[in-house]
Amino acid sequence: MWCINGRDVTFLCGRAGVSALGAVAAKHTGDEQLLNYYLAQFREIKLPRNIPDELLYGRVGFLWACLFINKHIGAGTIPSACTSAVVNEIIKNGRALAKRGRCPLMFEWYGEKYWGAAHGLAGIMHVLMDMDLKPDEIEDVKGTLIYMINKRFPSGNYPASEEDRKRDVLVHWCHGAPGVALTLVKAAKVFEDEEFLKAAADAAEVVWNRGLLKRVGICHGISGNAYVFLSLYQLTGNVHFLYRAKAFACFLLDRAHKLISEGEMHGGDNPYSLFEGFGGMAFLFLDMIDPSQAKFPAYDL
Repeated sequence: MWCINGRDVTFLCGRAGVSALGAVAAKHTGDEQLLNYYLAQFREIKLPRNIPDELLYGRVGFLWACLFINKHIGAGTIPSACTSAVVNEIIKNGRALAKRGRCPLMFEWYGEKYWGAAHGLAGIMHVLMDMDLKPDEIEDVKGTLIYMINKRFPSGNYPASEEDRKRDVLVHWCHGAPGVALTLVKAAKVFEDEEFLKAAADAAEVVWNRGLLKRVGICHGISGNAYVFLSLYQLTGNVHFLYRAKAFACFLLDRAHKLISEGEMHGGDNPYSLFEGFGGMAFLFLDMIDPSQAKFPAYDL
């Protein structure tokens, strides 16, 4: 059995991602034996009871791997009986922690109630919107997003966590308006609700005004923030958002290497990685070839 550690079960940071990517690659090359091998490895993954619910290391990170496999290999490859049990656990945990508050669902990671895409509400709601939910669960997801909109900072930015309501600082995919904006765009599409679209556009204004960061990556850098504009462009067709995505991408293309060499920008703790470094910037440049098909990697299906 592969997974004895909670950090082994997700698409981004665990064996689930290796197996899912391996299976999809084998499918595209027509190697049925290798496809079956990777699917067998994926199906052996067992979720420890004590793992969190968040995206990077938790249950929704596993669910995203299931969704990725089903999209690229075929619906039902990972059966709903497997995923629905995980969804039920997430909803149960979210309701239990939220029962004394005004938010329908709430989750903790290392004792803190995060809001962002990497460890908190935005990432969890993002994945849940792709699952088969009961009507009351759908209302809980919508209610959680509305709670976040109502409790955002006056600037339009979003707190990193419930406990961090006074520091309007972070404008990253992992914490702050960018990650929440991507989830709100998805909510506008899934629920066909103008309130979510308006909130996403408001968050995009924060990203435009404050999101030209001193890092290049997609987790907490300019490349990731550009995807806010791409997602709104895809949903609305408004070239205003495409212009802003191009502006961020052009800044990186023209100036990133020079500014990093001069010490004015940070190349990332892992400078060639997808989420922290040049890998994410390269991914953005590839997506700018056809912006209508751009997808934030390992977040948008």
